[in-house]
Amino acid sequence: MQPFWSEHYLLPGQEHQGSRAIAEGLERAREGVAEMVGCDAFELVFTDGGTEANNLAVLGLAADVPAGHMLISELEHDSVWGAALSLERGGWEIESVPCQDDGVVATEAVCQRLRQNTRLVCLQAANPVLGTLQPVREVADACHAQGVLVHCDATQMFGKLPVDIATLRADTLSVSGHKYYGPKGAGALYVRRGLTVHPVRFGESREMGVRPGAENVPGLIGLGAASQLAARCATEASDRLAELTDRFVFRVRDMIQPSVEVACETAARLPNTVTLLLGTEARQVQRAAGQLIVSTARSAAPADQMTRCLAAIGKSPSQIGGAIRVSLGWTTSQEQVDRAADLLAEAWDQLVESRR
Repeated sequence: MQPFWSEHYLLPGQEHQGSRAIAEGLERAREGVAEMVGCDAFELVFTDGGTEANNLAVLGLAADVPAGHMLISELEHDSVWGAALSLERGGWEIESVPCQDDGVVATEAVCQRLRQNTRLVCLQAANPVLGTLQPVREVADACHAQGVLVHCDATQMFGKLPVDIATLRADTLSVSGHKYYGPKGAGALYVRRGLTVHPVRFGESREMGVRPGAENVPGLIGLGAASQLAARCATEASDRLAELTDRFVFRVRDMIQPSVEVACETAARLPNTVTLLLGTEARQVQRAAGQLIVSTARSAAPADQMTRCLAAIGKSPSQIGGAIRVSLGWTTSQEQVDRAADLLAEAWDQLVESRR
């Protein structure tokens, strides 16, 4: 990325040699993302991240069809829900599809809600809080049999598991670079060939006329490089992350009594994401753990994504208040996993002792 901050600073669409060289760099980056997604480069529209990609998919697909019925998994990211709900003012009917208590949206639950006027179904590939993997391919096959489009927010899956659009079979799919060590502010939307997605912002035409504005060239160059690494390393990373996550959970359970609950433990999940239900106030444990970086739910309204997802699988407010999400990365070591478990157990013991 470094040369594109200064040395190669021109806009890629201009008609001189320097700009053409930058445009070629962007196309190589697009090919890198295509390698990871398993698609052709011309099926990718660069965005500024997963939120814009989700907005563009939902609003851009809706602009090409009469207002109708849309199904959205209750686990979807706010960027999917927000875009969909904005369409209600134009006559769209938005319906939520509940998940099971194992954090999985059943294919049957989607099929039962399909109507003659259902235009779009939104189903994420993996949930960032629960880690659960969703049956995107099965849902896509069922929807396509009835002429319904499927958008998949796959941002959480890249870099943790191999992803192939030919397997998922979604019509559109979102990518966000910072989810797999790429730069923030760079992402992409896969759009199946032959499908029309209308722009939702307007200005000088770029990105095949779908997205206006000057490209974030350094960020997109970084996105392409990170995507190539993710494509090559995902399988190896997945196996190692699963081993380390299992080790972490085993050590925590061994040190904290009574044993903590792992949310959606029986479901197929991401190899690096685990949410623990500690049975006590998680924010206090988080503060006591000091250097341990974990996520907890927000108690104040409006509900954050962690609160929404845990409530969706039937967890009570007290259980949600005791939830801690832990994520592991490519560079996480066994020593760090052991230290994290120790810090968490020590913090939990301090909190219990202080209440006696």
